[in-house]
Amino acid sequence: MITLKSASVERFTLAQPYIMARGAKTDVDVVVCEVTDGTYVGRGEGTPIYFEGETAELCVDAIEMRAKQNKPISRENLLETMMEGAARNAFDCALWDLESKATGKAVWELAGLKAPQPMVTAYPISLDTPEAMHDAAQKAAAKGFTLLKVMLDASDIMTRVAAVRAAAPDARMIVDANESWEELDILSMAMGMQQYGVELIEQPVSAGFEDELMGVESPVPFCADESCHTSEDLDRVEDCFGAININLDKTGGLTEALSLAEKARMRDIHVMAGSMLCTSLGVAPALVLAQKANWVDLSQPALLKKDRKDAATYEGGMVHF
Repeated sequence: MITLKSASVERFTLAQPYIMARGAKTDVDVVVCEVTDGTYVGRGEGTPIYFEGETAELCVDAIEMRAKQNKPISRENLLETMMEGAARNAFDCALWDLESKATGKAVWELAGLKAPQPMVTAYPISLDTPEAMHDAAQKAAAKGFTLLKVMLDASDIMTRVAAVRAAAPDARMIVDANESWEELDILSMAMGMQQYGVELIEQPVSAGFEDELMGVESPVPFCADESCHTSEDLDRVEDCFGAININLDKTGGLTEALSLAEKARMRDIHVMAGSMLCTSLGVAPALVLAQKANWVDLSQPALLKKDRKDAATYEGGMVHF
C-alpha cells in the first residue's frame, strides 16, 4: 500500500531577480511530496501558481487532505480526486518516481517513450529596460544559449525586442506577453515580431479572452499558456492558438501532461514543454514530456543561486541530466 511520507515547503533563492509582466521574483517556494510503499520513497516537486491563488502552504494542506481520504493513492485516482495544480503535480510526480524505483525502470520507460536526450532549451530574458535586456541577451548568448525567451508587457515592445535581437543576432527567439496585449493591435504586434525573427508569441491576451485572437491571421503562431491547463481546454483554444505550453504545475502532473500532449498532436497543435520557477527535481519529469515537444523552456533551475544535488546542467544552450 502506498502512503504519504511527507509534504513540505522549501525555498530557493534566485541568482538575480526574474521579472515579467505580472511582477518580479527574487526567490521561489516549492512544495515537495514524498510517498512510500514501505521499501522505496518517491519524490516530486511542484511550484504554486501564485497568480491563481496557490501557495506552497495551501499545496501541502491539499496533499495531506488527499492522503487522509479512504481512497487508494495512485496516479489514476489523483486525476479523479484532486484539482489540477502544483499540489497534484508534486503528488503525481512522486508516484512516478516511486514506481520507477520499485520496478527498476526509468520514468521514460514507464511512459513508453524513448530515453530523453539533451535538448535545446529557451533561456528567459527578464522584462527590463531595453539596455538591460540587451546586456542580458548578450550574456545568455555568450553562455551558449541559442533560443531566447523574451519577457514583455504592453510597453516599449519593439524597442525591447530590437535590443535583444541586436545583442544576439543569431539566436532563435520566442516572446511571452503574459496576458498583457489586450489593448493593443495584435496583428501589428505579430507582424513586428516577424520582422525580428520571432517564431512564437506566448499568451498575448488574458485567459478567457481567447476570442480576441479569432480571425487574426498572424504570421507568427500564438501559444496558449494560461489559456490551456488540461485536455479539457483544447476545444476552447484550438481555433485561436497554433501551440500550447504544457506546464506540469498547471496540468497537475506528468500523467495529465502526457495525455494533453498526445491529444494536442492529434489536433495538429504544436507543443512547448515549459515550467514555473523550480529546481531540477521539478524539471526532471518535464524532460520526459519534452521528448514530445516542438519547443523546450526548461532552463529555470539555471536561474537559481543554488540548485539541488544531482542537478541538471546547461551546456551549449542545452539541458542535460
